[in-house]
Amino acid sequence: MTRQQQAAHSFRNLHTSGFIMPNAWDAGSALILAAAGFPAIGTTSAGIAFSLGKQDYRVSDPRLAVSREEMFGRCSQIAQAVALPVSGDLEAGYGDAPEDVANCVLQAVEVGLAGCNIEDKPTAQEQLYEPTLAAERIAGARQALMAHGADLVINARTDAWLVGEGDPLAASIRRANLYLEAGADCVFLPGVTDLPTARTLVREIAGPVNLVLGLGGSSGNAHELLAAGVRRISVGGSLARAALGFVRRSAELLRDSGSVAFTDGEISGPDLNTLFAATRAAA
Repeated sequence: MTRQQQAAHSFRNLHTSGFIMPNAWDAGSALILAAAGFPAIGTTSAGIAFSLGKQDYRVSDPRLAVSREEMFGRCSQIAQAVALPVSGDLEAGYGDAPEDVANCVLQAVEVGLAGCNIEDKPTAQEQLYEPTLAAERIAGARQALMAHGADLVINARTDAWLVGEGDPLAASIRRANLYLEAGADCVFLPGVTDLPTARTLVREIAGPVNLVLGLGGSSGNAHELLAAGVRRISVGGSLARAALGFVRRSAELLRDSGSVAFTDGEISGPDLNTLFAATRAAA
């Protein structure tokens, strides 16, 4: 069994009991999260975009969009840096057709990812794919993996709640079950953080549910959601945005007062050297 296959197998097993999976944007952030003791790491397309000085969604200039090559390059760096399973945020699969998503998941296997997110909304649009097409895209990905004897945990994301498709709750449940039937291993429903709705999703969806915290604020608690039956909690780009917020506040403090008080909470160079050496040695 290859390292990638072992990672995919371990990652799938995590969904039987529930876990917290923070999201990294480069090898350094991934190593710090791994050292904190999490069982798996996700990538964040938003964090990767911001670290490259580019935009996430609503791209105003094509030159500010993260290319497929850039995204997979960073995902590969993260997957190779840590011994943990890594799930890649691969947006909408880099194409509308099922065969596009199929090629995307095969490339995810090639770069060492254990899982991936596939969205049901094109990156540049606010309208979701028609449900049948969205399911066919997941089915195409699963069929391609099976044909190549490959293993990858597919986390099918639906933005029905965020977009407000009809009755968002009913639409989310309907789409989630459709994607599970098509071959998804888990379903991701961003926008839900409250316990009553989470319990409804867990009850009505026939597979593991992934919710995200930090998307639009600090509401929700990961431990409480796991206790309610949610199987996977991620944080999207929130850690990356918080880190960049710290950089901006620190820069303003330095500019306005000349103070470097922001160094009070830093990790020392020797500590980072030790952490990276120890964590990478285990990868």
